[in-house]
Amino acid sequence: MQEGAAHGALSQALQLAQLQALDRVMAIAAFEVDGTLCHANANYLKLMGLSAAQARGRRHSSFCTPALLGSDKYETIWSSLCAGHAYSGIVERLRSDGSSCWLEATYSPVLDAQGRVLQILKVATDITARHAREQAQQEHLRRLSLVADASDTAVLISDGASCILHVNGGFTRMFGWTTEEVAGRTPIALLAPQMSEEFVNIYRTELRAGRPVGREEIVVGKNGQRYWAKVISNPILDADGQWRYTVSMLTDITRSKMHEALQHRVLEAMARERPLAEVLEMVCQEVERIAPEVTASILEVDAQGLMHPLAGLSLPASYSQQLDGVAIGPQVGSCGTAAWRNAPVLVDDIAQDPLWSNYKHLILPLGYHACWSTPIRNSQGHPIGTFAFYYREPRTDASSAFHQQLVDACSHLCALALEREHARARIRQLAFYDGLTGLPNRSLLQAKADQAIASAARNDEQLAVLFIDLDRFKQVNDSLGHPAGDELLRNVASRVQQVLRGSDIAGRLSGDEFVAVLPQCDAEHVANTIERLQELLAAPLTIAETSLAVSASIGIAMFPADGRDMETLVHRADMAMYQAKSQGRGRFSFFSSEMNRLAQERLALETALRKALQEGGLRLHYQPQIDMASGQLYGVEALARWTHAELGEVSPARFIPLAEECGLIADLGRWALSEACRQLAQWRTQGLAVPAVSVNLSPSSFHNLDLPRMIADTLDRNALAPQDLTLELTESILLDTNPSTMKTIDEVHAHGVRLSMDDFGTGYSSLSYLRRLPVSELKLDRSFVADLEHDEAARALSSAILGIGKSLHLTVVAEGVETATQNVMLREQGYPVAQGFLFSRPLSPQDLEQWLIRRQAEAPALTPVAQL
Repeated sequence: MQEGAAHGALSQALQLAQLQALDRVMAIAAFEVDGTLCHANANYLKLMGLSAAQARGRRHSSFCTPALLGSDKYETIWSSLCAGHAYSGIVERLRSDGSSCWLEATYSPVLDAQGRVLQILKVATDITARHAREQAQQEHLRRLSLVADASDTAVLISDGASCILHVNGGFTRMFGWTTEEVAGRTPIALLAPQMSEEFVNIYRTELRAGRPVGREEIVVGKNGQRYWAKVISNPILDADGQWRYTVSMLTDITRSKMHEALQHRVLEAMARERPLAEVLEMVCQEVERIAPEVTASILEVDAQGLMHPLAGLSLPASYSQQLDGVAIGPQVGSCGTAAWRNAPVLVDDIAQDPLWSNYKHLILPLGYHACWSTPIRNSQGHPIGTFAFYYREPRTDASSAFHQQLVDACSHLCALALEREHARARIRQLAFYDGLTGLPNRSLLQAKADQAIASAARNDEQLAVLFIDLDRFKQVNDSLGHPAGDELLRNVASRVQQVLRGSDIAGRLSGDEFVAVLPQCDAEHVANTIERLQELLAAPLTIAETSLAVSASIGIAMFPADGRDMETLVHRADMAMYQAKSQGRGRFSFFSSEMNRLAQERLALETALRKALQEGGLRLHYQPQIDMASGQLYGVEALARWTHAELGEVSPARFIPLAEECGLIADLGRWALSEACRQLAQWRTQGLAVPAVSVNLSPSSFHNLDLPRMIADTLDRNALAPQDLTLELTESILLDTNPSTMKTIDEVHAHGVRLSMDDFGTGYSSLSYLRRLPVSELKLDRSFVADLEHDEAARALSSAILGIGKSLHLTVVAEGVETATQNVMLREQGYPVAQGFLFSRPLSPQDLEQWLIRRQAEAPALTPVAQL
């Protein structure tokens, strides 16, 4: 008994010690069945922020949140406790200051001997800090989940057996499957069934080894949609290093991959200067590799709106050939209509669509039922081609987006290739063809001619080179304007090409000069060709509302007789052309050795003339002009003379035209003007009374706007007055269209220098022109004077010219007076001034001095007269 009692006492002591231990670490409270707090230990009071007095009598519901009290859950739990059932869980309670705390609590009913509930005992642990951490972690996980689902990257989780466990929202949006639909399936078989078994084995081996696997592959979605995806698979290993899971991320790189795959190859081919057709075939082949269900085709649309196949090897050549040269239009299949509309055209049923009504018989037998064509546009937005997909099977909506991305990538590349080819063609055109006529320019003509000459030499054949120069072309430019001249040149180029054979070569050198090379051609064939050309050129031509009759002077040089290279043949054909032009308009002439001799002499003469001008080899002679009424000296005309050491005396009739042709005439005029003024000043210093000096200037001298200043400086330098100088102009100046000419003439006249119209009546004499020119003197041409004695018409014309001069208050000078009869007749008509051999030949300055002294001694009345 004592042992039992002792054991019981020990047990009670242990229980008490245990309760005390719990009391020290746990929050303990006891509630009546009605919820009134009847006991709370120190931990509970501290936890709830209450004193013992404040806690006494508080009801359990005062510690609960309004949300719990407002629900059925509170009543249900309390009723269950009162029925003797315990409750455990994590609960939220309110402290005295209204803040929340989280408790891990156990509610245990305290029963009496009969099993009735006496109290509800609550034992709790404060887990507020832990709960906060858990809530933060859950929020973090929630946000990560949102990010994963919101990302466009598809995330797929599979187990060690490669069975899918989970997919994120990005996967569902990309491929169309939810987790429930793909759970248990194999990712590779689902997304890339085309992958080989060998790849699958390598893939799994790498994952088992703990190494991630990355690749780029075309994958397929639920509805057949295709993507080019970058796939990265990361293995998840357990603590023992065993492969348990795989997290795979798939990123859609379709657009960038298409551009990369296509652009790399295509741009590399373009950089290597591959032909356009080869570049575009590469585009079609790459498209068909990426999308085997389509057949690609590329057509070019030229400036005339005609289509030309460029690429599409998968289509039969016979089909492409039938499209070549077809004009685009509103109902010309998919491609012709797309180019016409400058917009994509999609035809799903070729057999029924009206756009294909005239062309379906070409494509349906080939097994194609749909066609999608997109215009290829240049940088200005104009269609320059079409890019088409042909389909044997009906298109699906899922594949359309993929194909659209292909079209977008390829259209840009095709446009780049086509524009580059057009630019290269344009550069070739500018580099090798005349921009006005489209004929080969000098460079291309030379290259083609060299080839033709080499072939003729190998085959021992003749070859002809024609130098064609239009007659009176300058008059067309001057009278109708340069646009009309350009139009004439284009028409002539076209007519030249009409006459020539396919093997012949034609080119434009410059201005109105054309060259033709005729291989395998003898002199007879050349003559026949030229006759046909002259006949065609003579056909009526209307330009600028004016009917023109065109002719050309043509020179011919033959290979090998006249030269064995193009430079020599062109030069000699040019010489022959000048020979033809000298015989009249619309003629042709073959080169001869005599022409070459004359040309060599002309070149030598030109060189000598240049040297004479530079080294003072020219001199001036002076022919007196006599006042007819008084016999007094009126003035002198300065005339250029040239004595060459080897050639002897060179006639002005020979070297003056040469100076005109080779561009020395302006230099010759400046020299003559300066030398004549110097000589006049010297005579006056010597006491010789010479009233004035006349100097001949060519029309080109008046192109120089600095001429008036140069004349003024020359007069000042020699202490001469402007009226001491007369400038003689030829009638050709009346047709000079240079804008500087009239301005220069007016300025010279404004300085007080007299102007004289030389050789009047022989050229372009026009009273309207004469009225515009500020001349003070006319010179009757010597041809009228020579015929005075025998030709009534000459006498009438000389009298009329004198009348014109008098009516315009001009002095009229008769040139070339050689006989006394001519002198008498001119005096009787009333001519005031004359010059000619009757009075004196042109004299050197020293001889003129002696002539003046002699005349003064013979006739003291012969004194200078003032210029009228």
